[in-house]
Parts: sequence; structure tokens; C-alpha cells
Amino acid sequence: MNDAAPAPTPAPAPRRRARVRAPELIGKGGWLNTGGKEITLADLRGKCVVVDFWTFCCINCLHVLDELRELEEKHRDTVVIVGVHSPKFVHEADHAAVVDAVERYEVHHPVLDDPELATWKQYAVRAWPTLVVIDPEGYVVAQHAGEGHAHAIERLVGELEAEHAAKGTLRRGDGPYVAPEPVATDLRFPGKALLLANGNLLVSDSTRHQLVELAPDGESVVRRVGSGERGFGPDAFSEPQGLALLPDGRVVVADTVNHALRTYDPATGAVETVAGTGRQWWQGSPTSGPALEVDLSSPWDVAWWQGRVWIAMAGVHQLWTWDPAAGTVQVAAGTTNEGLVDGPAAEAWFAQPSGLAATEDRLWIADSETSALRYAEPDGADGYVIRSAVGTGLFDFGHRDGDAAQALLQHPLGVTALPDGSVAVCDTYNHALRRFDPATGQVTTLATDLREPSDAVLVGEDIVVVESARHRLTRLRLPEEAVRVDAVAHRTRRAATDVAPGTLRLDVVFRAPAGQKLDTRYGPSTRLLVSSTPPELLTAGEGPGTDLFRELALNPEVTEGVLHVSAMAASCDDDPANEYPACHVHQQDWGVPVRVTPDGAARLPLVLAGLDA
Repeated sequence: MNDAAPAPTPAPAPRRRARVRAPELIGKGGWLNTGGKEITLADLRGKCVVVDFWTFCCINCLHVLDELRELEEKHRDTVVIVGVHSPKFVHEADHAAVVDAVERYEVHHPVLDDPELATWKQYAVRAWPTLVVIDPEGYVVAQHAGEGHAHAIERLVGELEAEHAAKGTLRRGDGPYVAPEPVATDLRFPGKALLLANGNLLVSDSTRHQLVELAPDGESVVRRVGSGERGFGPDAFSEPQGLALLPDGRVVVADTVNHALRTYDPATGAVETVAGTGRQWWQGSPTSGPALEVDLSSPWDVAWWQGRVWIAMAGVHQLWTWDPAAGTVQVAAGTTNEGLVDGPAAEAWFAQPSGLAATEDRLWIADSETSALRYAEPDGADGYVIRSAVGTGLFDFGHRDGDAAQALLQHPLGVTALPDGSVAVCDTYNHALRRFDPATGQVTTLATDLREPSDAVLVGEDIVVVESARHRLTRLRLPEEAVRVDAVAHRTRRAATDVAPGTLRLDVVFRAPAGQKLDTRYGPSTRLLVSSTPPELLTAGEGPGTDLFRELALNPEVTEGVLHVSAMAASCDDDPANEYPACHVHQQDWGVPVRVTPDGAARLPLVLAGLDA
């Protein structure tokens, strides 16, 4: 009998990877979820750190927060996720708004508030969201832009754990997260509201994962629907938002983070799933078919119009429809490209449509990321056209009244049709209720000092506004006179990238994660789409292609603008023995402000996954 311990199996040699010393995490807003403690990278030494650059307006960032939850729980003693909040809109630089967002979206890790984008610049980030992985010795070992990278980061974390456990540089134990004290209110970051036939108000209580029925006073709770725990069962929702009445009296609910439509019957209390699978839609998935077999992506609002339920599908920048009679869903407008492009519905671009309101001949749309009010209207047999009433694109926003062509909004989330044919807009990041009158083409302000209004509903001669960040409904008498405000205009806070005139080499950096390869079984596995604002910025290089690089020709007469780049790559597990390997889609949209100068760069690298060598 041999009592000697068996010789340990040698650990596999760690994969060689590029390493760059991680810059310090700094931000004037300070730290949240740490119990008031300032955190440095030295405090995190010995941990695998995932830095999540996000901003709370961004639907893709919210998707990534959900993707990271499993990683966060599974590797709680070795991994620290750090959110770096990097604002796009002026309102997002308000520290109180960041505090609200961290609670609203149940962020359970430390968050650095970086209103001046200091850490964003140090890490050369160009897109929301971006994930950066730092090893236990303080070196950057990977960077990923966009969604869909959780599987790759999970594998990398496993490699880092094994490598640094062997080296003695891995430190296990609790991280620096300290949960804030809960606050008791009847509603917590409510999203949308609906007037029921009995005169009560139904509200989507988004952070509490419930529907709440309130008495006509808008305050007294009549009943709650849902367990209050995040889930997808008959008694659970996950951050529900939009509500709309069906002709049969049921309410259709946009169950946003469950990527589904549910119905709620006020008469019986029954909740039923009518569209969506609970999985998020990805490029290449079906865009029509039986409603319970087709994936959806963050439906944010719903409206009954022209015999169907229209869906503001914020997660893919489209409008979809659900036909209750046929039991089917399909895309109705939008290409999945993010931006503001009008025209035939199939060719239009949206950017996180988040509010809908139907009239007889128009469907009004609050297109949040373009700070725009838009609408769909019939155009010939079974066709629709998309037009913009207010707003010009992704990077111009503010609070300016007057002629619609020059008026400005800031990330509106709600829209309400008024009796006189005009439209009220919940101008969320301006904390205001605005009005657009199609008859005059004028934009006015109806009310201010509303904290993140996200929806409004008509009740008699009053309008009841959902003040999401004040956790309440506020009743206003529709004023005859508009409120006067000082006009302000803003552009995105990001600094422009200096590029040289002439030819600009665009490189989208993509390295397939370890154990995977590009999926070329059915043709090219990569896609690149390039455009610009203004269109005259590019004289060559715009349009689609399958290579992740492109030679762009810049117009010498245009000195600044924005390059819009959309990239996608599909990778599959590299195992010849597996007949059905798991495949993953990596995708990201960038809007890169550029300034043409003689000393600018001749190459523009955008990291989709990996590090730019």
C-alpha cells in the first residue's frame, strides 16, 4: 500500500496575452455602493476586475448589466465588477440622477461617477457599453465593446483564476460592494401609466417588478400585481414598462427585461405571456412568426393602433407589431441601425424608441436617443412611412421652444395625444412636459420641475404625469398658456477624435475569444456598415461590407462630423468533435465625433473584442 500523495497534475501553461498597466479609476462624482469608501486599483489587487463603462440612457448598457449578473454571482469571491458611469446627456452628469439609476437598475457592485469622462478618456473608450478586464496584478488583458461578451469574459475569468491561483497572486474573499439602505415608498421608479375603465390608474412599478393599481386620487394603492421579485412566472415581471388597453378589456404589458409581452386581466387578475420567449433577440434570429416562438428585445412601450399592438422595441431600435387574432409578431419599421433616418418604414432608423401614442391617423413615437418626436402614418396599401416632427439626430439635444425645425428635447421617454390634436411629450432629461402642435409646427413647454417624467395619461381635463424619479404620479391642469424657459442647446460631451484629411483607415478590432473561431459555415461571419453625419463628411467608404476594415475618404471641405460605424462578428466553439457548436454574436454601434486637422491620425481603431495591437 502506497501512502504517498499522488503527484499533482501539472497546470496547463497559461495562454500568453498582451498586458497593459491599467490606469487609475478617477471621477469627480465619487463612489457609490461602497459605504462611502474611495476605491483604488491597489485596493482591488488580487481580484479579477471587470470595468463596465456605461451610461443609464443606453439600452445596450442595461442589457450588459443583466448579462453580468450571473458572472457577478458565480465568481463573487474572485471577481469585482466596477461600473464607471460615463454620461452622454447633460442630465446624466447630475450625481443625484446617477444615484437614482444605480438603484433603479439594481446595480449590485461599486460604481464610479465620472461626469467629466476622465476615466473614459484614460482607457480610450469610444462606445457605450465597453467592458475592460483587469487581471489580479493590475494589467488590462481584454476589452469588449457592445453586448454579448459575457461568455467570453466568463472563460477568461476562469483562465485568470487558475493562472493567478498557481502564481499566488489571486485573493479570495468579499469585494468592496456595500448595499445602500432601502427606501420605503408606494412606487419605486414607476415607468408608464394607464387609465382603467373603472377610473383607477394602473402603473408599471418598474424597479419593484410589479403592476400597481391606484385609486383615482393617484396615491391610494388598491392592489399589487406580481410577487415583487424579478422573474418570468405567472406572478412575476422583470422591470415592466409600457401598458395598453386591448379591445377585450385586458391590458398588454411590455415586460421589458423579460423581453416579452404579457397580458393582465383586471377582472380576474390573470397574467399570461402572449409574445416572446424570455430570451433576447440577436441578429439572425427570426423577425416574424408565432408570437410565443420569436425572441424580442427590451419592449419599452405598447399601443393599440390599426387593429394591432405596436411595440416600441427599444433593444433593437425598431417598431414591431403583435396581432392578437393571428397570434403572430413581426417587424413593422426600422433596420436595427441606430440613428434618425426617415422614409419608408422598412428603411427608417430609430434610436431606442421608448414611448408610443396612437391617434386615428398617426402613431406618435418618443425616440429617446435621438431626442426626437417622430410618427408613423399609412402610406399606400399596407405600407407606412416614418417622419420626424422634432429632433435632428443622436448628438444634438437641449431645451429650446419655438419652430419645430430648431426646437430641442433631451431623451424623451413618453408621448401623449391631446384632445386638440397636439401632442404632449414627457421630456425626461429636461424634467419637463413639452407640447408639439402639428397645426402650427410650434414646440412649447407646458410644465417644468418634473423629476424624470416618463409617461402621462389624460384624466378628464387633467394630465397625470409619471414622475419616475420622484416615485409618484403628479396631476396637472392642462394650461392654456405655455411656460417660458431659457433656451439651451447641447451636443454630446465626448471630445472629438482628431483625424487627418484625406484617407482614413478604419479598423474594427476583433479577436475571437479563446476556444472559438469565426463562423464561416454559411458565408462571411463579419459585417461592417459605415455612414456619417453630415453625409458630405465621406466622399467614399460609406455603406455595407463584410470586412472589418475600410479605407474612408474624407471630404476636405467638411472639417467636423460624426462617423457612424456598426460592426458584427459571429464566433463558434472550436471543437471538431462537436457537430452543433455553441455560437455567439458580437455587435456594437459607434458614433465617433471627428475633427479633421492636419495633425490628426490616419487610422481609427475601434475595439469590438480583444486589444488593439
